[in-house]
Amino acid sequence: MGGPLFQLLRRAHLAGDAPALARRRVVVISLFLWLPLLILSALQGRLLPGTVAVPFLYDVEAHVRFLVAVPLLVLAELVVHQRMRPVVAQFINQQLIPESASSRFDAAVASALRLRNSVLTEVLMIAAVFGFGFVWRHYMVLDAATWYATPSAGGSKLTLAGDWYLFVSLPATQFLLLRWYFRIFIWTRFLWRVSRIDLCLVPTHPDRTGGLGFLANMAYAFVPLAAAHGALLSGMIASRIFFLGTPLPHFKAEIVVVVVLVVVLVFAPLTPFAPQLSRTKRKGVLEYGALGQRYVRDFDTKWLRGGALPNEPLLGTADIQSLADLANSVEIIRSMLAIPITKGGIVRLVVATLVPVAPLLLTMMPAEELLKRLLGVLF
Repeated sequence: MGGPLFQLLRRAHLAGDAPALARRRVVVISLFLWLPLLILSALQGRLLPGTVAVPFLYDVEAHVRFLVAVPLLVLAELVVHQRMRPVVAQFINQQLIPESASSRFDAAVASALRLRNSVLTEVLMIAAVFGFGFVWRHYMVLDAATWYATPSAGGSKLTLAGDWYLFVSLPATQFLLLRWYFRIFIWTRFLWRVSRIDLCLVPTHPDRTGGLGFLANMAYAFVPLAAAHGALLSGMIASRIFFLGTPLPHFKAEIVVVVVLVVVLVFAPLTPFAPQLSRTKRKGVLEYGALGQRYVRDFDTKWLRGGALPNEPLLGTADIQSLADLANSVEIIRSMLAIPITKGGIVRLVVATLVPVAPLLLTMMPAEELLKRLLGVLF
């Protein structure tokens, strides 16, 4: 949270950390983008079926984009903000940053904040989304009479609702997406700068990432963003299915691309830590291997070669437990991850992306048949 748009919304009493403000922000932004389309379509007689090939009431893509995807994009800002601040603090709280590098860490934080608050960047993003509007009008408009445009010899002619759609609603949605991608770029750049610091990683840390396991938990904060991408995809596919008759399997490539995009967006920022984690693992294997060699040699000498004190009982001795603990520590080091990514995090993101697309399965088979097949798989 922050930047020129955030400051503008805060002055309008629509932005802040409070959940109530987040709900108000979601409602106001969604209605600002969607309600004028409803009203203008009704005024021009393009709201109900029978008037045009694609009436506004039946345009699933528009409803999903502005009433599902946009609220998720806005809500995700608060969720990620609340999760990210304590995550960044963990670098200090867990003493991962050596005292000699504390100034470099502070500089990385300050640089990220400056980039987040850049006015020029958001101006460039606004220019980019309006430039995309030209592309959308000429190449992505459905070849049929719709609530937002009418085909003509000289190209599609926009309606009043189409003007609001092209110059307000669509650019605002694309701006929110671009703003998210820029925020992830800032997060990636910050983590890259932190990864250049010689962190105090511990190879035997139980999270199997030297103490960086808290970064993997950020994946759960990005679930609303993943769901928003899935909603945008499902809306696009639904409009093609209902109005162009294209079957759902035709969009397998698009579905795979969006799922991969979401996973890469969330987990790619963590990859700069791979070299340092690999070095920590190699060093840990060598050091704990040497420690283990000394311990097992002393254990062997004491309990198998007659080195134990007379009358010292083997039963209940702490030496055996220490041997097992050392073996567990070595196993943790050997199973260290090169990147702080968990399977659970990947699965959750994939599921969140696909959930909005799942209802489109009903276009291929009745709900009863789909339920029977699902039960057959589960039971």
